[in-house]
Amino acid sequence: MKSLVPLTFVAVLLVSAQTNTPAPAGQWKPDSPVAVVDGKTVTAGELQAIIRAMPPQVQQQITKNSRQFLEQFGLLRRLSTMAEKQGLDKESPLKEQLEYNRMVGLAQAELTKASNEVTVSPEELRDFYEKNKERYEQARVKALYIPYVSDQVRKESNDSKLLSQAEAKAKAEKLLEEIHRGADFVKLVKEHSGDPSSAAKDGDFGIIRRSDKLPDPVKNTIFGLQPGQVSDVVWQPNGFYIFRLVEKSITPFEQVRAQIEDEARQAKFTEWVQATQKSVQVQVQNEAFFAAPFGAPAAAAATK
Repeated sequence: MKSLVPLTFVAVLLVSAQTNTPAPAGQWKPDSPVAVVDGKTVTAGELQAIIRAMPPQVQQQITKNSRQFLEQFGLLRRLSTMAEKQGLDKESPLKEQLEYNRMVGLAQAELTKASNEVTVSPEELRDFYEKNKERYEQARVKALYIPYVSDQVRKESNDSKLLSQAEAKAKAEKLLEEIHRGADFVKLVKEHSGDPSSAAKDGDFGIIRRSDKLPDPVKNTIFGLQPGQVSDVVWQPNGFYIFRLVEKSITPFEQVRAQIEDEARQAKFTEWVQATQKSVQVQVQNEAFFAAPFGAPAAAAATK
């Protein structure tokens, strides 16, 4: 028979936390008694430690109704004690679930400890910067943009100035030919670009960095140019672009030092995790067990 006891409150207490956000401690000392639950004293420190282990959003819920949290905590403790007295924690599948959760919790604690202990020397930071300078490359470009719309939009708007994809491509390629014949790039931008804001700035597209979230065709095209060079026509879902590279440089070390430290620390930590993974000795003694479907009886697996 399925239990009908409403235990929705347990979901709040069992939320798995990935952070260790401190809960407001107030003026209470950790050993200050704040309640008695089933005859046992509960201290401020005990409750605060439990709350600290929860995600920020859950902590906020508790702050709004701390008395209700205490009652839920009491019931949760009572139920878990009853389960232990009946030996439910020794029965499957709960026994395995508890062991797995314990492994996950300890593993997360070890990963957090190892991550916090990673250090990077000033020499390592400089070396990382020198070996990965391409990551910190930046470019200043101008862009000529020819937009297009779908046939449906064009039909509904009844605006003859709107171009189809084929028309926009043809126009962009014609303008590129004019640029190759010596036409002034900025003049063409002011006359034809579909981006009024950049056209007002002579086509200035701003500073582009390797780390910027731009489509690869755009980013690769820009960083493949040399100062003064003009790109081929670049298609994007909203239109066609022609880029002219104004200048290309490397962001100074001090401007990206914090970013480099994060990247270097993460690289060291990842290396440690990978080394730890490789050091684990795993030997498969029965390949059939690991065949799909996983853990199926040998006879069933053999017939697949």
